[in-house]
Amino acid sequence: MAFNHLPAAMHDALGPLSVTPVTHSVPMAKNHRPGRPAESRGSRPSPAMILDRLATGAGRAARITHTEHLPPRSGTHAIWPDRVRPEVISAIEKAGIDHPWAHQAAAAEHALDGESVVIATGTASGKSLAYLAPVLSTLLDGSEAPNGRGATALYLAPTKALAADQRRSVKALAAPLGNAVRPAVYDGDTPVEEREWVRQYANYVLTNPDMLHRGILPSHPRWSSFLRALRFVVIDECHTYRGVFGSHVAQVLRRLRRLCARYGADPVFLLASATAADPAVAAGRLTGLPVVEVSDDASPRGELVFALWEPPLTDLHGEKGAPVRRTATAETADLLTDLTLQGVRSVAFVRSRRGAELISVIAKERLAEVDRSLPKRVAAYRGGYLPEERRALERALHSGELLGLAATTALELGIDVSGLDSVVICGYPGTRASLWQQAGRAGRSGEGALAVLVARDDPLDTYLVHHPEALFRQPVESTVLDPDNPYVLAPHLCAAAAELPLTEADIALFGPAVPELLPQLEAAKLLRRRASGWHWTRRERAADLADIRGGGGRPVQIVEEGTGRLLGTVDAAAAHTAVHEGAVHLHQGRTHLVRKLDLEDSVALVEQAEPPYSTVARDTTAITVLETDTEIPWGQGRLCYGSVEVTNQVVSFLRRKLITGEVLGETKLDLPPRTLRTRAVWWTVTEDQLDAARINPEILGGALHAAEHASIGLLPLFATCDRWDIGGVSVPLHPDTLLPTVFVYDGHPGGAGFAERAFHTARAWLTATREAIASCECEAGCPSCIQSPKCGNGNEPLHKRGAVRLLTELLRAAPVEPDEPTTPEH
Repeated sequence: MAFNHLPAAMHDALGPLSVTPVTHSVPMAKNHRPGRPAESRGSRPSPAMILDRLATGAGRAARITHTEHLPPRSGTHAIWPDRVRPEVISAIEKAGIDHPWAHQAAAAEHALDGESVVIATGTASGKSLAYLAPVLSTLLDGSEAPNGRGATALYLAPTKALAADQRRSVKALAAPLGNAVRPAVYDGDTPVEEREWVRQYANYVLTNPDMLHRGILPSHPRWSSFLRALRFVVIDECHTYRGVFGSHVAQVLRRLRRLCARYGADPVFLLASATAADPAVAAGRLTGLPVVEVSDDASPRGELVFALWEPPLTDLHGEKGAPVRRTATAETADLLTDLTLQGVRSVAFVRSRRGAELISVIAKERLAEVDRSLPKRVAAYRGGYLPEERRALERALHSGELLGLAATTALELGIDVSGLDSVVICGYPGTRASLWQQAGRAGRSGEGALAVLVARDDPLDTYLVHHPEALFRQPVESTVLDPDNPYVLAPHLCAAAAELPLTEADIALFGPAVPELLPQLEAAKLLRRRASGWHWTRRERAADLADIRGGGGRPVQIVEEGTGRLLGTVDAAAAHTAVHEGAVHLHQGRTHLVRKLDLEDSVALVEQAEPPYSTVARDTTAITVLETDTEIPWGQGRLCYGSVEVTNQVVSFLRRKLITGEVLGETKLDLPPRTLRTRAVWWTVTEDQLDAARINPEILGGALHAAEHASIGLLPLFATCDRWDIGGVSVPLHPDTLLPTVFVYDGHPGGAGFAERAFHTARAWLTATREAIASCECEAGCPSCIQSPKCGNGNEPLHKRGAVRLLTELLRAAPVEPDEPTTPEH
């Protein structure tokens, strides 16, 4: 599975590539807009008081395993650079901002000096204003040009919602400037009749990398006047561009720079992120340019009270008789209900679309028992909604009509939700960066805020609520970004050639891997070399070769069978697990059952129903070693890193009770297998090591399997990945190693760097894994230590004590960590 629609031979020719991590960290900062009067507290309770009320009730206080208090901080003002137009300063003052913070003035100075800059300060520290001041000044200068269109600026956001929110903010801020600033959103939701106006007249275009890749760059002749005048490119929430997605966006930006140069423009890049420790390096890798860093946060922040919350054990038993905790979903729904009853404006962040819908449904039902007018004050917000549904929810949140919102990460990034008092995070979101980004949504008017992390019943969450230092005393994980990954670079070379023939002069722009890839693209008959350079040779659109979000194909449409109404979409990569036949699908609080999944037409037919259960897909995985890049001895065993081929097939699904998670039954499925060529880390043990660990053949499979599950669960502590970004396989006798072997692999074609990060931190990673298993209070294994929600074998076999002894023996001979790879210069 290389890049979509490319010939298999092309995939074979490319081979693997090592990915170099870049380290980031996050400041724990709160906010308020400079000079903006804080909302009058009145009777608003303090964060500590809100938490005390949540802890009231039988056994509730015991669920709080740790409380962290982050004190308030005062701010430092400065003055705007002289080159910021007085009209712009006046407009900013009319918005209630008398003086900039020092970091805002510094960033504006760099931008007006023509230096690309990354603003890496805390959540809601005024990063938007830091780049808008120079951008609006330049647009105002351009509006006075006697001829031509004047200056233009391009804004890129990772989500449509953030772009729409920023347009509202820019329009309000720039209103006193009249027609000099003409902001417009250009994305997949923009009506066709508006698009020509945007191309011809808008001078501040807000879009996303997807539309830039598929819509704007391939149609650059129609955008020529805009690109010719392009002075600034704003990249908001730039920390989200990591892994394979970030590598794709890096190449999209190089294509943009190439076309700008073709039209005589050399735009300055302005990047913003609240979660970065080495932001200049990461921003440089993303843009391919030298970038100046502004990271000294001069804004004030309110008090933040951060509680870690572990749901209690129930009397129920799960798979193999394991004890079952109350689900994080049910616990979060209770907390959102209680916060709403207190009148506390809150967002509950949930990792899955289904979870957001379920929490909303449960909270509405419980609120209705108290007051029938309250359920309308709570809603769900997630990706996959139709544009008009998303916009209506955003308006209701802004107006205060909604008190509580159960949201996926679609609401995490930058959207102005000022006035929130608390955030509930349902399950660790996968990285510390996301954790602080979500926690920072509360307290955005400068008031104190409460954040609560509700642990799921899995190894990582359990580890974190009992090891708070892993959250509050550690920087953000290393971020992986590799624009030279051939599975990423090759389709973008094709797209660039379709936009303008590639020349020798372009090689330096796209990176050192280009000379090796161009002959392979010629051999695959994707490019043809002529005197003027390399040309795209096919009729189809070259931009379609690169699926920058790694969805694996066109989205599957979810259609109501009886009416033909389109309910939403799901990524192709998730279709086998999310909308298989028999799956329960939630949309806007209504439950549907999937009656048919048509993979050829990318349609899932559903009908409304109210089953008393949810569904979870099961799959099986086999793995083949293609090439071992690096290996080191661990005593008699080996630690290896290299290329593998993974074959995965969804084979069944479980039905679970909604609140308790109790398994009701399993249904077989007949779906085609899917293959993936990627990167993996693996370790082997010898017979002597097994003897020393007292591992006999009867428990070997269970010990390996348990160690694999727990290590996947703990890896997100050491790399910017989610457990759903990675997979694993354990084999008592693997045919390629001829030894008992545990594999952990990247879930992306060509790799995403997560497995490489695991290789380079293996000692610390596996030590934490062993500790998580050994310290769990269960007898034989449970979801808090070795059971996995995504296990294709129904968590069978598993052997907890065997896994502890096995990892103890493996770590006994573990060498000092290999040196971290250096970051190559581009």
